[in-house]
Amino acid sequence: MHLPSSLLIAAPLLANVSAEPIRIPQRDVSVVSTSQQLAVRALPDSPSGGYAPAVVDCPKTKPTLRKALDLSNEEKDWLSIRRKNTIEPMRDLLKRANITGFDSETFMNEAAKNISQLPNVAIAISGGGYRALMNGAGFVAAADNRIQNTTGAGGIGGLLQSSTYLAGLSGGGWLVGSLFSNNFSSIETLLSENKVWDFENSIFKGPKEAGISTVNRIQYWSEVAKEVAKKKDAGFETSITDYWGRALSYQLIGADMGGPAYTFSSIAQTDNFQKAETPFPILVADGRAPGDTIISLNATNYEFNPFETGSWDPTVFGFAPTKYLGANFSNGVIPSGGKCVQGLDQAGFVMGTSSTLFNQFLLANISSYDGVPDVLIEAVTSVLKEIGAKRDDVSQIIPNPFLDWNNRTNPNADTLELDLVDGGEDLQNIPLNPLTQPVRAVDVIFAVDSSADVTNWPNGTALRATYERTFGSISNGTLFPSIPDDWTFVNLGLNNRPSFFGCDVKNFTLNANQKVPPLIVYVPNAPYTALSNVSTFDPSYTMSQRNDIIGNGWNSATQGNGTLDSEWPTCVACAVISRSLDRLGRQTPAACKTCFERYCWNGTVNSKDTGVYMPEFKIADAHAQDSGAVAIGKMVNVWSSVVVGVVAATLLL
Repeated sequence: MHLPSSLLIAAPLLANVSAEPIRIPQRDVSVVSTSQQLAVRALPDSPSGGYAPAVVDCPKTKPTLRKALDLSNEEKDWLSIRRKNTIEPMRDLLKRANITGFDSETFMNEAAKNISQLPNVAIAISGGGYRALMNGAGFVAAADNRIQNTTGAGGIGGLLQSSTYLAGLSGGGWLVGSLFSNNFSSIETLLSENKVWDFENSIFKGPKEAGISTVNRIQYWSEVAKEVAKKKDAGFETSITDYWGRALSYQLIGADMGGPAYTFSSIAQTDNFQKAETPFPILVADGRAPGDTIISLNATNYEFNPFETGSWDPTVFGFAPTKYLGANFSNGVIPSGGKCVQGLDQAGFVMGTSSTLFNQFLLANISSYDGVPDVLIEAVTSVLKEIGAKRDDVSQIIPNPFLDWNNRTNPNADTLELDLVDGGEDLQNIPLNPLTQPVRAVDVIFAVDSSADVTNWPNGTALRATYERTFGSISNGTLFPSIPDDWTFVNLGLNNRPSFFGCDVKNFTLNANQKVPPLIVYVPNAPYTALSNVSTFDPSYTMSQRNDIIGNGWNSATQGNGTLDSEWPTCVACAVISRSLDRLGRQTPAACKTCFERYCWNGTVNSKDTGVYMPEFKIADAHAQDSGAVAIGKMVNVWSSVVVGVVAATLLL
């Protein structure tokens, strides 16, 4: 199908694309209607009015830490509304799936009377830099019934509205953070708005409004540096993550200067979140224990959500209120006479914390790149060496909210700072840990994997890491479906199409207090209509590259709008209802059995090393080959921009 470039960027989302793979053409913002334009966030609530946190009076009832024995009261109250709000979109999703032998209307009517029987759906977006953001955006767009024709033939629209949770880490965290920092605008709206998601200029060059000249680039970095300096002047430690998060915000948050006063906790104050009209956002980071440099599967997994920040792992097993991160907690309480702190959870800083792998991008050996003046290399090298020597190559939360908390097991219990790193550094590159917690009772997780395991394609490593983690005490008894080795993924094609794991609940042996884990619907990045395996560290993309990768993600989510499998929407619906049917003791419909035979991993293993993995296009029409393909990402020589930016920041501090 060919679409004229004069159409809106999201034109394939608006055109009749039933049963055909989509193409996303160049945008023409002149045709964007007012109703489609980006909604400005109403609640940038940092009390300083900028990036710096501020000391404030505590509320009458001072905030405290809590043990991770259950969900927070705030999350429970929110869920009581959200779960009901998923009923109608799920009803429509199941009705359109037309599962033979299954009365979806009766099923949903009964579930509406007993919410515990209602399927509990989650979506997890992996890390992988801009590749993960764009591929994940394609999936989210395809699942969003606000976008026209997602509910037509081959569509899975409404899955997003049927979901309770939406989690991301690293590049996937940029996607989740950007969505919620912009009032949960649709992907269509974000693509049609010129304030965000313009990746033609890398963050090292700055937004187009700033131009690309050295002088204007310095002006751009000046704004970044001044805001970070305000945080330091207010008495709070800063690190490379502050610069990274601030610069990232210019691309991801549709507000002046990337919304320096926007906080992650303020999501809880937005109207659509309070009405539970959106899923529950979660970002993930790993803890780095004092003295550690290698992050293992035993590392503590932390989550940020609008209400709380903390960990379900037995090491920390506690949560602090996100709004008051930076307050001087000790043994879970603020001392008598102590003040509160607000604003440390700045939205860009939280997104940067989940993606500190890119700190290393900034700290790389820039002298190996051509075209960078020696005087600038010397200046930046000296600055970055100093930062590295001070262990500021991670994201720091100071003071540590978990000081003197769980002293016996918490590796950071006696440190004044909490060091957090990229959520994928322990190889769990899909944010599954928060979603597999039994107290959240998730039934199915749609795991969108954009990892760069083999020739920048995924091979199941992220799933396998989460599975292997369950064999240690760090998992706290949480179960996960069995996952095969990497070559089995490749040889059986499990990394080249959607695959289901944990289909048969009878395969799980449960000990006391254990619960059956969620069914995993694994949706790996694969070449449907574009070579979307661009480098994790590719910092800039033309509009056509961006659009092709997002379109490829859409085709992955919908199997080319049913081109590859006309029964795919039925199989998605079967995955959604599977655990609920088991709880109710009902038989699996014949249509679902067919789906599970097609997509469930059956335990077969083929571990033979078959050499270099170079997958072919899955939807290989001429148009896809000509204009849909994006060449394998190459490292872009942007280091002169890095040098100028960091030098400018240094001179201003």
